[in-house]
Amino acid sequence: MRKWILGLLIVLVGGVGIFWTTADKDMRNLVLNLPTDRNVLFWSIPQRDATFRMLDQIPFISKSRTIPAGQDVYPLPQGKPLDLGINVDAYMEDQRAAALVIVQDGKLRLEKYGLDFSPDGRWTSFSVAKSITSTLVGAAIKDGFIKSIDEKVSDYIPDLKGSVYDDVTIRQLLTMTSGVKWNEDYADPNSDVAMFDKHKPEPGVDATVSYMRTLKREAPPGTKWVYKTGETNLVGVLVSSATKKSLSDYLSEKIWRPFGMEQDATWILGSTGHEISGCCIQAATRDFARFGLFMLGGGIAAGKPVLPDGWIDEATTERVATSREGYGYGYQWWTLDDGSYCARGIFGQGIFIDPKRKLVIASNSNWPYAGDSQGGDQDMKRSAFYKQVQLAIDAEAKATK
Repeated sequence: MRKWILGLLIVLVGGVGIFWTTADKDMRNLVLNLPTDRNVLFWSIPQRDATFRMLDQIPFISKSRTIPAGQDVYPLPQGKPLDLGINVDAYMEDQRAAALVIVQDGKLRLEKYGLDFSPDGRWTSFSVAKSITSTLVGAAIKDGFIKSIDEKVSDYIPDLKGSVYDDVTIRQLLTMTSGVKWNEDYADPNSDVAMFDKHKPEPGVDATVSYMRTLKREAPPGTKWVYKTGETNLVGVLVSSATKKSLSDYLSEKIWRPFGMEQDATWILGSTGHEISGCCIQAATRDFARFGLFMLGGGIAAGKPVLPDGWIDEATTERVATSREGYGYGYQWWTLDDGSYCARGIFGQGIFIDPKRKLVIASNSNWPYAGDSQGGDQDMKRSAFYKQVQLAIDAEAKATK
């Protein structure tokens, strides 16, 4: 018996040794800092550093679906290095930035990586996915799957009938003005945003729909803006219901493949197998920048318009005021007074788009806190960095006149 146990231990130790010597540095770091639950809001900084680049490779935490890229890659030709007049390395260190990609006038003006990340890696998007999901609504309208954003949400998600969402329109979901009560406090373990992932869905009902239909109303539809990740998840369910396709397949078909993304991406799935559409697309930072270029170019992929006429202007112009100083809200895009707009995700993910300057800034990070309201000032500093880039481009343009 002792010999059998000793033999088993030798085999186990040998197996671990082989794994450790053959695993790459990211996998070894993940093993050393493996989270024990799904609640990313309360992981440690080392756990997030290890996991944000490998979230789709931890089956016990999350499953994912592939978003296939195509063969023809949208080129990012090297442009003249952009002189920002600041220490970019120090900025990235302060941001705990994994990647920073600046494309201006179609050329790569700056590309830097940190946290031992690289151009070949994929980092999770968090709420940057909201802006991608809302863009798929436009694609579904263009394709005739959705008639109008003034239709009722429950017309496309029958399991919402009889709930507080019965009288809410797609437009109100897109602008987060449903009037439904919701708590998005990332520091509160009992908030809706923390609890709805733990919700046990009713048999045969999508996990998001099952949770959201239990909520109560606090204001008439269309009268109050409250940021709600759960509602973007409903938008994703609506698109899938309308198109009869998974979000991953539809995103690949309409944008990822024809526009020319460099790498396959993945989308994390909820407990009932649907993409968590308010979150968690794993993609290369260059491809997040390419999505910005898709928007900047008017929503054209492979020479064909993907979105209805006027959709981008409507989606990226303020539709409703927000509680966040300096920002308005469009269709799941944050808007600024100077005509620029952005996708923003917790812990420092972002795509900033400035049509006037033909500018896209894609960044991925692991801030110490989810956002400035939980502590720190990384979001404020990132906004200042965006302005610094704009100033540098303006100075460059002025110097060439």
